[in-house]
Amino acid sequence: MKEILRCSATSQASLVRRRKVSSRELTAAHLERIAEVDPKLHATVEVLAARALAEADAADAALARGETVGPLHGVPFSTKDSMELAGTVCTAGTVGRSGAAASTEDAALVARLRRAGGIPIAKTNLPDLLFAFESDNLLFGRTNNPYGLDRTSGGSSGGEAALIAACGSPLGLGSDAAGSVRLPAAFCGIAGIKPTSGRLPRTGHFPPAGGWIEALWQIGPMARRVEDLVTVMPLLAAPDEYDPTAVGMPAPDPAAVSLRGLRAAFYTDNGLAAAQPEVAEVVRAAARSLAADTACMDEARPACLAAAYDLEMKLLGPDGGDSVRRYLADLGSTRVHPLLTGWLDKLEPYRTDLAGLEGYWAEWDAYRAEMFAFLRRYDVLLAPAYTQPALVHGASMRDENFRGFSHTMAYNVAGWPAAVVRCGESAEGLPIAVQVAAGPWREDRVLAVAWALERNFGGWKAPESI
Repeated sequence: MKEILRCSATSQASLVRRRKVSSRELTAAHLERIAEVDPKLHATVEVLAARALAEADAADAALARGETVGPLHGVPFSTKDSMELAGTVCTAGTVGRSGAAASTEDAALVARLRRAGGIPIAKTNLPDLLFAFESDNLLFGRTNNPYGLDRTSGGSSGGEAALIAACGSPLGLGSDAAGSVRLPAAFCGIAGIKPTSGRLPRTGHFPPAGGWIEALWQIGPMARRVEDLVTVMPLLAAPDEYDPTAVGMPAPDPAAVSLRGLRAAFYTDNGLAAAQPEVAEVVRAAARSLAADTACMDEARPACLAAAYDLEMKLLGPDGGDSVRRYLADLGSTRVHPLLTGWLDKLEPYRTDLAGLEGYWAEWDAYRAEMFAFLRRYDVLLAPAYTQPALVHGASMRDENFRGFSHTMAYNVAGWPAAVVRCGESAEGLPIAVQVAAGPWREDRVLAVAWALERNFGGWKAPESI
């Protein structure tokens, strides 16, 4: 069973459908793996063992009756503790939610994975109210990276990334307002995608969608293999009855994308935070590996990328973080984690008045226009996911490190889809990922290129330390 745990969710579902393994056996094996690794990782906040095994038995019974089943039938999945799962408490990692009532309904995307046959197996750790690039909070503590326990798994979907990388779950759901799917995926060597702003409904996420930062964030799937992102995106990509921002745009098949028709560019320095040499070389190697298969592969970037960091912070903090402080107070979070306090402190310099906010909005419009103009010359971009491999715990708030998150922020501000895939490792054996971005609604191009890079470099590699 250990080798089956390393398979993609898509492959695991095929094995269940062909009765090479039962859903109960598969689910039990994942539960055993969680019990083995989680004392070291602290990736989960709740393991749904009895419930998952009961659902696995029901999945096996459905197969025995010859029922038509979904593409994830009998396969476990995990979800970040910011998404509602019926019968569980969604804490969002903040003290004021610790005593909240259990959810009565599943979040929209959780429900869609369940309808496809998936079985919720665990809820995973995150920072206090999702505000940090490390997953640590006062309720559940710190999540460690499976490739080095002294390293962070990233945030805010860090528990999700760590559990998937360690084979405790084959795939799951995260959310991303500044890199919170892509950074943890990159730090833990798995694949993940932030879809186009408006691609997926966010119904049942906590905190809910709304406010002036609404266009910055999306929920996105995470998995060890790009194949699974390709499998689940069509299951997730449709509006619902509740989120007015979710748009019913076509979702083309990544398998139908011809790389030869793509004009590609790459960069290793966004004008604000240059990638460290070993990261830059991985990006360059990725570009070289695709050069013969694409219409072009130029070293180029939009000039406006240098403004992405300040613009993200302006849009998150025009009130200096006061709205977040009020929200925490309303929740009853009288104590907050130092990482959240540090985030709020970093927003203070961006405090402005109404006229200033109008100026921020004009800068945002200009940024998106310049990014869109870049698409006249190029279809996809290859870039660092971050300037260096996974940081040691507590290092994310240092200014010299924090500005490196501008590499992912760039595509939240633009609203473009962007994915990450492991393409190498550091001298210390830590994963190094490449970020792939494309214009709005072109997740198919993003995933086609990420898939090709995974084939070229192997993608996820099992951690040896746990």
